[in-house]
Amino acid sequence: MGFKKISLGSDHAGFQMKQALLDYFKARGVAVVDVGTGSADSCDYPEYAEKAARMVPDGSVDACVLVCGSGVGMSMAANKVAGVRAFVCSEPVSARMSRLHNDCNCICLGGRMIGLEMAKAILDSWLGTDFEGGRHQRRVEQLDAIIQRNSV
Repeated sequence: MGFKKISLGSDHAGFQMKQALLDYFKARGVAVVDVGTGSADSCDYPEYAEKAARMVPDGSVDACVLVCGSGVGMSMAANKVAGVRAFVCSEPVSARMSRLHNDCNCICLGGRMIGLEMAKAILDSWLGTDFEGGRHQRRVEQLDAIIQRNSV
């Protein structure tokens, strides 16, 4: 159950939370590929979102966790990568449902919106939930088809 290896990325606004989450993942036995950023110096979130998100469809990792100020920018960038289903989460119930019904493989957190303990509760829920499949598989395939129809 859950993900064994994830990519983890942030911009400057999410750097502090990203660093704190490294210990969280280690304690849970989840391997992490930290794609940066490496400091709280101002940087551009799309670079790190794309770097981390691309590792999901290429099979380097099982899933992706991204942190920026609100989570929104990272989510928007990650969802541009075919095969990635990213969303911003601020509480555990949505995290669970994103896995159960949507096979979400990229969760985005707002480092300026939620505290570290809430982030851990969200990740506990997300990491501990498997995709239900069944009728939801068809819908996930429809989501992926939208990307394919709109790719250039």
